[in-house]
Amino acid sequence: MSIQSTHEHYPKKGRVILHIDMNAFYCSVHEAVDPASYKGKPLAVAGSVELRKGIIVTSSYAARAKGVRTGMQVRQALVLCPDLILLRPDFELYRSFSRRFMQIAYSYSPMVESMSIDECFVDITGSKQFGTPIEIAQQIQFRIMEELRLPCSIGIAPNKLLAKMGSDMKKPNGISIIRLRDVPQLFWSKPCNELYGIGKKTADKLNKLGIMTIGQLAQADESRLSKHFGILGPHLIMSAGGIDHSPVNPEQEQSKSIGHTTTLPQDCTESKEAHRIFLNVADQVARRLRRQQLVASTVQITIRDPNMRTITRSLTLETPTDNMDDVYKTACKLFDYHWDEGKPIRLLGITLQNLSGKKETAIQLDMFDYEKQPRRDELNRIMDKLRDKFGENAILTAGMLGEDPSTMIRNHKARGTSLQMDHLKNNPLHGKEE
Repeated sequence: MSIQSTHEHYPKKGRVILHIDMNAFYCSVHEAVDPASYKGKPLAVAGSVELRKGIIVTSSYAARAKGVRTGMQVRQALVLCPDLILLRPDFELYRSFSRRFMQIAYSYSPMVESMSIDECFVDITGSKQFGTPIEIAQQIQFRIMEELRLPCSIGIAPNKLLAKMGSDMKKPNGISIIRLRDVPQLFWSKPCNELYGIGKKTADKLNKLGIMTIGQLAQADESRLSKHFGILGPHLIMSAGGIDHSPVNPEQEQSKSIGHTTTLPQDCTESKEAHRIFLNVADQVARRLRRQQLVASTVQITIRDPNMRTITRSLTLETPTDNMDDVYKTACKLFDYHWDEGKPIRLLGITLQNLSGKKETAIQLDMFDYEKQPRRDELNRIMDKLRDKFGENAILTAGMLGEDPSTMIRNHKARGTSLQMDHLKNNPLHGKEE
């Protein structure tokens, strides 16, 4: 194909965006590493394999065909699929594959924005030298399969919103092209919660207003939606029409939040036990905070009961911190105030918010902290250095010991989340391996 004919596939004004979504990523990685054991078989990654308890983190397509779904209890999944193969998570392995597929994407454009461990946006508006948009998508998909043995779906569109919705249309290993003119036919008959960015609560609120479909939302009265949703109202209408002006941001932005949650194999009912779990979680979120040279101004806790009801509560600190003790005491204070002793708990978590660079943050210290802070910083520095060298379990307090999953949180091979992007810091897209 000539350069001129290639250029005809790109808009004179506007952008061409890809959304690359790895299919059943965790299970696909295990299949790629050990195809003899796992290829094409019903797999599920679960947090508590030995006890046959806990929650399904993700499942392979063979398992999904038998009804196994993310968030399902393991024992329920085993009833639906008795031959289900349960695997422990290996986040070091997943992060390694994540870096490699991001590097493939980066070889076609420097405009790569990672959204999670298994998906990214790529702006290929300036990548005409590699071919038409569909040819570039096919090359990326082929290389990811050829080099990593992983399937992926790719959406091609003029913006991020439609590219994301396109990648969801054909799974596994599909490619979809969505143009702005296609939006009414493709999406307007669908319910509001199928529009990217609209969750269940927003969809329920729209439904109460008589707005049931994406098409109805696109044609809704802007002033009416503004009354009920504020500044989000006009944005919802634009999204329903397929309009999205947000750019692909190639910069690895400073984390907006840092958090960890841990799902328990059985209900926790004692505040003493909850405090011990918070100690382990606080230890690791503070460690990640210091590793990125950040401080946090807000501590948020997450509590989920056995019926999957979830609450979050937060407290803004007088002084930004990167110290585990501050995070731990604040989490316990929030928990004791907002949760009754004896009520069962299935999940606990801590998220640090309102983050800023430690060097750039002017921390106002009272006289006591003015003397105390340098010693705390030095102690943290020494402890971090020892743990970097000898492992996360090199220094523990007695309160951190136990048998629940929170004690495994320092095992970076076994613990992590799809949204944890620490492995992509320091420009790994330029080909640097950790």
